[in-house]
Amino acid sequence: MTAKIIDGEAVATRIREQIAEATDTMEREHGFRPGLATVLVGENPASEQYVRMKRNRCKKVGIESFGHELPADATQEEVEGLVRQLGADPKVHGILVQLPLPGHLDEEAVLGAIPLHKDVDGFHPINIGRLAMKGRDPLFVPCTPAGAMILLEEAGATFDGAEAVVLGRSNIVGMPAAMLLIHRNATVTVCHSRTKDLPGVCRRADILIAAVGRAQMVKADWVKPGAFVIDVGSNKIDDPTSERGYRWVGDVDFDEVKEVAGAITPSPGGVGPMTIAGLLQNTLRAAQIAIERGEKPV
Repeated sequence: MTAKIIDGEAVATRIREQIAEATDTMEREHGFRPGLATVLVGENPASEQYVRMKRNRCKKVGIESFGHELPADATQEEVEGLVRQLGADPKVHGILVQLPLPGHLDEEAVLGAIPLHKDVDGFHPINIGRLAMKGRDPLFVPCTPAGAMILLEEAGATFDGAEAVVLGRSNIVGMPAAMLLIHRNATVTVCHSRTKDLPGVCRRADILIAAVGRAQMVKADWVKPGAFVIDVGSNKIDDPTSERGYRWVGDVDFDEVKEVAGAITPSPGGVGPMTIAGLLQNTLRAAQIAIERGEKPV
């Protein structure tokens, strides 16, 4: 059996097309477009590239983009002050603080300074708290796990009563992914470095989400035949056969696991494109919330 390949780029392209139509409609009916502000602290090359990619995607779907950069030695007061300034700006509907922040900054305090209705990354403590509670809905959900859930739906996964395993417990992916699965009535196990018999636990999963940050860690004998496998990992490995001398791979050994799984995302080309598409979706929604609140850019 060869798994169905879940094409995240195709799904993300469709979502972006829908967003572009909606932003055109918003400008026609309300006189403005959604606006996203990005805050980058320091000179992390990966973060700089990621922010550029987000801003380019904004432009392509008709979302206004406002970039703000602070030096690596920016103080807590300076970073929080900028975030509060953007929170008060009616042209800015969503605020994204690129993580990780330099070690001397209080990340939770910075994220907490973002107004709840502009928290398009979904990391505000109240949004995460609502996600963690039964019967509560956050205004926004973190983009990467939300994208993983959309891809599972696209592949035809059944959540109700399914046994799901999340490999990794980060605040950005693993923990919110587990909570989203619980909201869909799956029975969820979260694995980490101290989990006993990790391959055995993973083999029980009808749905397996790998977000641990270790290249090709999940092998074929870790996977239940027919399982839905979502690979969130993005790891750079040496490859002398490549022109660049390296290539990117996921946390799942794709070539092995595709022969066992029922459906699987590639990496790259799976969850990655969905993350930015989710951010654009959340920014559009933030602008719609602003309209409902009677707020309009001056």
